[in-house]
Amino acid sequence: MEIDSTPGYDDLNVPTHVAIIMDGNGRWAKARGLPRVAGHQRGADSVRVAIESAIKYGVRYLTLYSFSSENWKRPADEVGDLMGLLRRYLRNEINELHQNGVRLRVIGERSDLSSDIVGLIEECEKRTSGNTCLDLIIALSYGGRMEIVNAVKAIVEMSVTGDLSQDQINENLLESYLDTSGIPDPDLLIRTSGEKRISNFLLWQMAYAEFIFLDTLWPDFKEKDFTFAISEFGRRERRFGATD
Repeated sequence: MEIDSTPGYDDLNVPTHVAIIMDGNGRWAKARGLPRVAGHQRGADSVRVAIESAIKYGVRYLTLYSFSSENWKRPADEVGDLMGLLRRYLRNEINELHQNGVRLRVIGERSDLSSDIVGLIEECEKRTSGNTCLDLIIALSYGGRMEIVNAVKAIVEMSVTGDLSQDQINENLLESYLDTSGIPDPDLLIRTSGEKRISNFLLWQMAYAEFIFLDTLWPDFKEKDFTFAISEFGRRERRFGATD
């Protein structure tokens, strides 16, 4: 992974946190008469493009929606292929990520994952924990509704045991129990493939994110697509509910 240090990006209004729904792998493969796994394999190359582009532009946090809690409903062979790709990614890419100062973090329901994948995740997170160039957050076996439910359960349990009063319950407290605790909310959401929905992704955190929907299928995602999204973000006026 060679990061281009071309000057000129400092003049742009670059978001601190970019989140991406990587959509279109299956359609990309189908259009070429290939099995779906070929689309997922090609999509892994686009992950590298997104990481390199984020570093180049000075984005501090990049969250990728790689596998939703609903994706477990897909055919077993496709889920198996996806888990195999994940294993290879964690084994083969971690050295370059670490060398480029990327900190890897994974959010989602790890209890649904196989023990060897959980072990690889923990190993990668530990190895890169001190890196500060880019936080790469992978949403894996993740669902926004369940994340909120789990946070509420934890708060209710504290309330029942008397460790928490009703007056102490507020937005900041709930955020502290989310998977993304300590991570700023996304400023920009990019979704590829032309679909215009957020698919149970970071429901709480997306309250004031700017949404950009690209017709590009994820395996065809290039730096120019990232550049377009960043430029479009810079043209928008963010008021967070206030007036000028």
